[in-house]
Order: sequence, then C-alpha cells, then structure tokens
Amino acid sequence: MAATRATTNTLKKLLTELKAITPEANRKESLAAKYVISQFKKFETTEQQHCRAKEEMQFAAETYLCYLRSVRKHKELSEMYSGRGERSIRDTADMVGFKLPHDPK
Repeated sequence: MAATRATTNTLKKLLTELKAITPEANRKESLAAKYVISQFKKFETTEQQHCRAKEEMQFAAETYLCYLRSVRKHKELSEMYSGRGERSIRDTADMVGFKLPHDPK
C-alpha cells in the first residue's frame, strides 16, 4: 500500500477544503470526507501494480480540489466586493468628493 506523495498531498488538500466548507458541528461525521477517503483507499495500488483507474482518480481528485478552492475564493470575493445597497446622497457626495449645498465650505 504505497501511496505516492502527490496522492497524499491531494488527499490532505481535499480534506482541508472540505473542512473549510463544512459547519463546525458536522465536521467529524462529514459524509463527503468519508466518501473521499474511501475512494482514495479503493483506488490505492501497490508498486508492482499499475492501474489506469488510479491515474483517473488522481485527475478527478485534483479537478474536484480546484473546484472547491474556486468556490471558496468566489464566495470570499463576492462578500468582499458586494454592494451595500442604495447609498444616501451624503455618502455618494462624500465618495465623489463633492459637498452638499447646505454643508459649510
């Protein structure tokens, strides 16, 4: 049961991303994490054995990892740059650098 370094790193990164999106209460019994680990064990090969399914599993795992990272980063960026809604006239004038007529000069 020799797992390559790349496979082990991919599994760790996948579990980290799953941990980031799973609520605190459900982290220990996360079905997604259990499924990922079971799939990695299912497609594990020894050094004497070469299996095309292992390469497919590594590719699928890296693709899913990229997807999870992208979703997390998209959510962070959306929260960072989302609009506050409609602004008041004073806020808009301050943002542009104008003064309202009733403001002291």
